[in-house]
Amino acid sequence: MNKKRISIFGATGSVGQNTLDLISRDRDSYEIVVLTAGSNIDLLIKAALEFKPQAVVAATNDQFEELKNALRNTQINIGTGREALLESASRKCDLAFSAIVGAAGLEPGLIALENGADLALANKESMVAAGDLVKQKASKNKCKLIPVDSEHSAIFQALHGENVNSIERVILTASGGAFRDWTIEEIAKATPEQASTHPNWNMGQRITIDSASMFNKALEVIEAKELFNLASKQIEVLVHPQSIVHAIVGFCDGGMLAHLGPPDMRHAIGYALNYPNRKTLPLEKLDFTKSSTLTFVEPDEERFPAISLAYDVMDLGGISGAVFNAAKETALDGFLAKQIGFLEMSIIVEKTIAEICHLKNCHKTEMCLSNILDIDKLSRNFATELIQMQGS
Repeated sequence: MNKKRISIFGATGSVGQNTLDLISRDRDSYEIVVLTAGSNIDLLIKAALEFKPQAVVAATNDQFEELKNALRNTQINIGTGREALLESASRKCDLAFSAIVGAAGLEPGLIALENGADLALANKESMVAAGDLVKQKASKNKCKLIPVDSEHSAIFQALHGENVNSIERVILTASGGAFRDWTIEEIAKATPEQASTHPNWNMGQRITIDSASMFNKALEVIEAKELFNLASKQIEVLVHPQSIVHAIVGFCDGGMLAHLGPPDMRHAIGYALNYPNRKTLPLEKLDFTKSSTLTFVEPDEERFPAISLAYDVMDLGGISGAVFNAAKETALDGFLAKQIGFLEMSIIVEKTIAEICHLKNCHKTEMCLSNILDIDKLSRNFATELIQMQGS
């Protein structure tokens, strides 16, 4: 049996580590081609020594000597920096996991598609900033886009064998994050440390804070529109504190299909890893006698305005998603640096959209990589100025 060749871009994050966990349990089925990482060089070295990929890439050039010394007795190709990352994405593989956090994951994913790899999308920012571009690249090279976010994997699975034209609505569920029961006054005083703890999921810091602000769900709303070619009015969000129901698809005949599972990202990862087949995964089995109550409420837009901003972006169209994501990432940086408060993140994003899209109409430029990168930079610069003004 031929092994499935896997590249993991973002191997030291939560998605990357859970992917490697599953691969380690079934080594005869997979071959690792590329592993890349940001700042966690120790974890990258550990994974490289264990899985023996063709190549490893670290984010910055000052990590080269450390990588070289640690891997000197191996045949692993070592690279550092952006150019090495992009080169590694061109290595032939069957499935590339796009798990780099943020807009930095866009280019490696596009290059992997250009070179014929199916793309397992854990990097929702790619679809938010450049959905049409990613879909065009996948279609041109006859590659599959397989979602790894639990909500989008749930929709993907529920739609298997269904006519997408029969979709009436899609419901994305949200845990509500760390502050789902906090008052707006309490949320206004929240610290990065308080926002970095998730009640249900074990994720990285940035995505955990995005969950607390509901910006993660806002990104997922836009991603759902792009992945499944939906209209914004077909997408709904409900807060579901138990995180058992990951998504619900409603059809034109009134029937609905819900995807249920434990709050463990290894299900969606395993589904992508083994698609179109299913394999046994080491996950806890749901016991409904112990989880007999499933509750759903509408999100509070006053406390969590991020979702309404996502609908504004979908109505704007063009490459406004790139503006939204760039402003969101910059605002999160400002919150982590304690330059702005938790609620000010949404204000920064809203003002950036108003400036770049409503006033300057920059989002109406052609959707191509260079324009997306330009508007990303423009949006980050403007959001940075807003943060600096806020702190002065």
